[in-house]
Amino acid sequence: MREEETMSGTNREIHELLVDYAGALRDGGIPIFLKSLTHKEARNVASSNEFWDAAEVVRTLNSVGFADKAVTTNVSLFISHVDAKIASRSKKLKASPLGKRSSHARYVTKSEDKTEKSI
Repeated sequence: MREEETMSGTNREIHELLVDYAGALRDGGIPIFLKSLTHKEARNVASSNEFWDAAEVVRTLNSVGFADKAVTTNVSLFISHVDAKIASRSKKLKASPLGKRSSHARYVTKSEDKTEKSI
């Protein structure tokens, strides 16, 4: 009867759950592993120090085993884009004379506004 329970994947023991967890961690299927747990298995996992200790070892071994395949982001392209934008904006500021900008900003006082309306 124990073989039938194992074959169907229900009521797995802690060591079986750990094997399944390690496979799911390796394959990137942790959500699938968690969904596969029965209520009883989830309670056993939550209360088992043995599982959590072994899971930590599995995570460590997994990170060491796949360290050479891990991809770290390369931010040099992003930094070069930001540098180019900064250089472009500073060139635009240097190229535009300040006189043109100040001539556009003209404030109308109330007395000027009344005289312009009466004309």
